Amino acid sequence: MPDQTVRTPGAKRAAPGEYLFDLTKVNHILGGPDYSTANGACVEGDRMIVGLMRMPAGTGAEAHSHPNEQWIYILQGTFRATVEGKEVEAKPGSLLYIPSNAMHSGKATADGDVVFFTVKDASHSLHGIKAA
Repeated sequence: MPDQTVRTPGAKRAAPGEYLFDLTKVNHILGGPDYSTANGACVEGDRMIVGLMRMPAGTGAEAHSHPNEQWIYILQGTFRATVEGKEVEAKPGSLLYIPSNAMHSGKATADGDVVFFTVKDASHSLHGIKAA
């Protein structure tokens, strides 16, 4: 039987036989409590973690990394990020890839909130490690 332990504090763990989740109601957590303003829903399975997050306009995530790789799909707003020293600008429809252990940061532009869907492998939690 798969491990049913939640890796991310406050996340919803998919139970056996549970296949559908309303991300507008399932829970509400901080995406990175000590380094990011991103907040929203998070659901964990055996091998993947997903989140639907909102980052308020003009705010963002300080430099951090995590041992699991991450995909960030922008649904709304403009997200300016730096991944391993390279600057990128992601708009709706953009998919941003964060390799495992890559130092990265990002910010919603001042003109509006950024809403994004994110996926990480479950080798670590949704939360990363703030840069020293």
